[in-house]
Amino acid sequence: MYKFILTVFSVAFLLVACQQDQKTGESTTQTVAATVSTIKTMDGLPPIYENYEELATIFEQRNDTTYVINFWSTWCAPCVKELPYFEALNRKYEAEKVKVILVSLDFPKQLETKLKPFLAENKLQSEVLVLTDPDANSWVDKVNPKWSGAIPATVVYKGETNKFYEKSFENLEELEEIITPFL
Repeated sequence: MYKFILTVFSVAFLLVACQQDQKTGESTTQTVAATVSTIKTMDGLPPIYENYEELATIFEQRNDTTYVINFWSTWCAPCVKELPYFEALNRKYEAEKVKVILVSLDFPKQLETKLKPFLAENKLQSEVLVLTDPDANSWVDKVNPKWSGAIPATVVYKGETNKFYEKSFENLEELEEIITPFL
């Protein structure tokens, strides 16, 4: 069901983008070609990955660090509710080899109006990245085949070992339970 919803959102996004291109006289092919390998930066925002393949390297680190990667968005109430737990985890394990990465899935049109103010207000200390790739059905399974596409979702890995959680965490202790086996 969630993949269906993500597919609908992706199709709607692409239709709007195509309509915009027709209005401006720019071809869709030119627009796609221009953005296929672009990592953007905007003032006051973390790096923006328009293509999942460019972001995928965060899942390919083979060292002795435990990576905690959380997919979230400002429009997702359970995601926002659990962010303080990820921040607390980041602070608590900053002296250890634990890296918390928060991947925002906010919509491109909301980056300036929603994400930027949210980040400024909440002063997140964990690494934040933005993924705006509209074709979620092409990359959700690459993150984890069990992922329906719903958020919040979290991947914890170290070396070749990884665990996937498609759920909201209720407290710091719950998060600590899932990373303890990796330490």
